[in-house]
Amino acid sequence: MAKEYAVTVNPEEEEVNRLGVVRVIWSELSGGIGPWGAFRPIFSVLVSLVPFVYLGQHFNGQHSKAFGWALIQLPLILTVILFPILYIWSIIDSWWFSNKIIVSKNII
Repeated sequence: MAKEYAVTVNPEEEEVNRLGVVRVIWSELSGGIGPWGAFRPIFSVLVSLVPFVYLGQHFNGQHSKAFGWALIQLPLILTVILFPILYIWSIIDSWWFSNKIIVSKNII
């Protein structure tokens, strides 16, 4: 014999207020990790656009990488091709690592 089951759902009414809506919008804009949020990679790229000092790596906490690249750039400044490659790669690396920081904070 077939039995029929009845499922009833009692929806709990959640009160929606303006503060809750603002909180959800802020969480979406910030990536859920506070005021820096999704703006962190953009700021990292803007800072890394300053040539010769690799501020993007310093901003991301990669101080040894920044110092290493600063030492590598000294002989590369004499070349026309290799220094722009290092400069562009430092900007890309700064953006990539900053995104990695955001992802690692959102996994928890």
